[in-house]
Amino acid sequence: MTAFTVAAAQSISIAGDVRANIQRHLACMRAAAAEGVQLLVFPELSLTGYEPALAAALAIAPEDRVLAPLREMAQELRLTAVVGMPIRLAPEAGVFIAALVLGADGSLAVYTKQHLHDGEEAAFVPGQGGAALEFEGEQVALAVCADFSHASHPLAAAQAGATVYAAGVLISEGGYATDSALLRGYAAEHALLVLMANHGGPSGGWACAGRSAIWGTDGGLLAAVPGLGEALLIARRDGERWASEVVAL
Repeated sequence: MTAFTVAAAQSISIAGDVRANIQRHLACMRAAAAEGVQLLVFPELSLTGYEPALAAALAIAPEDRVLAPLREMAQELRLTAVVGMPIRLAPEAGVFIAALVLGADGSLAVYTKQHLHDGEEAAFVPGQGGAALEFEGEQVALAVCADFSHASHPLAAAQAGATVYAAGVLISEGGYATDSALLRGYAAEHALLVLMANHGGPSGGWACAGRSAIWGTDGGLLAAVPGLGEALLIARRDGERWASEVVAL
């Protein structure tokens, strides 16, 4: 089995400043590529911050040129990046919370958050999910935050053949214990490698917890960022074994 390396980017977003956040994403991507990462997952709404009140004004079409620097960097580095952004699929359509998959081969795929958190319906509409990603013998299912609070979501991913469950999230200090227990449980129940990429600083009025984490297929914690701040959380598979490490940014 070929080696595979996946990482969570625990990043800090500047509220509403897409261009500044893109520059920070580019730096994270370069750092990840230097570590041999093939798939890099950012937190929920990483390019805007978790800012529901700004989402309608900031929403873009997935193919918008504003993403060109990220798409070009993904190709240059041969790295697939999953970034968080509010999108519209038509000019008058509602706003989705999206995870945009910027492929190492220049491709673009869209995952839209299926399950909204209480209150998000004021700014967003529910999405339809998206296809799993294929990497070196692994099938990676994506999730965005509240998606994983519904046990049916990781169950459907596992039943469809997923071996990795990668969630871009915003988890606060108050919700961390409950949410991390859910993710740990899914890893053990479905024999999934579970990766969680959280914000490394405050966003949208929430005191985010940081502590992005990776759990092994037995539910054991492989590694976690120790607190807030920006970092890469990397999981490497060589053969049948996973090893993890935290790299400060």
